[in-house]
Amino acid sequence: MTWTAPPRRTGTPEVLVIDRRVDADRALLLPRGRLVHGCTAVLADALAALPSGLARLDLDMGAVEFMDPAGLRFLDLLGGYSHRESVPATTANWRGQPVRILEGSGLDTTDPLRTTTRARGPGPAPGPGPGSAPRTASAAPGHAPGTERADRLRTLEQEVGQLRHALASRPVIDQARGVLMALHACTSDEAWHILREASQLSNTKLRTVAAAVVAGAGSGSPPPPPEVRAALRTALGRLGRRARGRGGW
Repeated sequence: MTWTAPPRRTGTPEVLVIDRRVDADRALLLPRGRLVHGCTAVLADALAALPSGLARLDLDMGAVEFMDPAGLRFLDLLGGYSHRESVPATTANWRGQPVRILEGSGLDTTDPLRTTTRARGPGPAPGPGPGSAPRTASAAPGHAPGTERADRLRTLEQEVGQLRHALASRPVIDQARGVLMALHACTSDEAWHILREASQLSNTKLRTVAAAVVAGAGSGSPPPPPEVRAALRTALGRLGRRARGRGGW
């Protein structure tokens, strides 16, 4: 059988692609990309394209590189399909950053769908069996389980926001390191120390210092702001003194 992927909706960013293969009464889905806003629409298209009468649905999540709390809605949608169609569904091969989101949400990192479908399943929760000890609330007094979950999600949102900012900042920082390496014949590590020290000396965000270095390297571009320029000179001077002490420069 050959892999196929549902067509992308017009006007939507391609944050996630789901390849699929159906073999007899079993289906395998292979998501690739990020579980972020819009991922549920892609999953809904993939599920709608599956034939009826499936006996099993498996998802290999190894190619999912990033996940934010929107990925929890992805799991909810998948769990709802499994329950509605009476098709056992599994997710496997989670790795990297998405595992942190699963852990923070209290889900099974081996197959979080098991936890999701159990939490969403119909009917009351089973009571304790004969001779078993009565259940006790896991949450602290005055702190409802729902509130605890909301707190975890807020923490995860903050962590994801910080990670996104770091990913967005990295290209300009890498560019600035390249500029310093070319202009001052320093190593990549030395360029990093120059940027970090200039950031500290000028009390300026590292990304702002890096952007000023990159902008100043262009022909006819304005130099960095005076405080950043002074901090860079100081950092370069200190690096030069250290290099001379090692017999370099």
